[in-house]
Amino acid sequence: MVGNNQAQTYSSFGARLALAVKCFLRTLSNAETAQRIAPLLSDRPEAVPAPQPEPELPPERKHASGLYMLSLLQREGRLIDFLQEDVTSFSDADVGAAARVVHAGCRKVIAGCLALEPILKEAEGATIQVPAGFDAQRIRLTGNVAGQPPFRGALKHHGWVTATVRLPSVSDALDPRVIAPAEVEL
Repeated sequence: MVGNNQAQTYSSFGARLALAVKCFLRTLSNAETAQRIAPLLSDRPEAVPAPQPEPELPPERKHASGLYMLSLLQREGRLIDFLQEDVTSFSDADVGAAARVVHAGCRKVIAGCLALEPILKEAEGATIQVPAGFDAQRIRLTGNVAGQPPFRGALKHHGWVTATVRLPSVSDALDPRVIAPAEVEL
């Protein structure tokens, strides 16, 4: 937007003449200004230094907060251990007991990092009307979808939306790829 305003400001001959005189006087009186202007007047386009792009962060740094949250889910609820375990050989009672521990720890982490709210306030199973122009990211229609909105149907899941996010910042000294360190008892 600034570039457009400057282009409009210097579109008249008088404005460009005034700028040229100003550049001439500043270049004459200040060596640093002359150093900055000289590359702009070069016939070689490569003489003008191109702005350097920000170096792209590796994925583990770009997503460090999410990886740290995963490590909290592991630390507090042993979520990764539970998901990586083949539970088919365990009894339902054993899986249920493990699930209670995982549930309690993971729920604590979620409550500490996110404030979640249901997208629709009605009770699951209630008949609701989906208006024309509904937000398809917030409401997914399933079943026999035909015609145009408004639609009437049974609410199968109220959905979730994040009201606030409190993800911790991660120190550059930590390797965000380490979800859980190996433990060695001595």
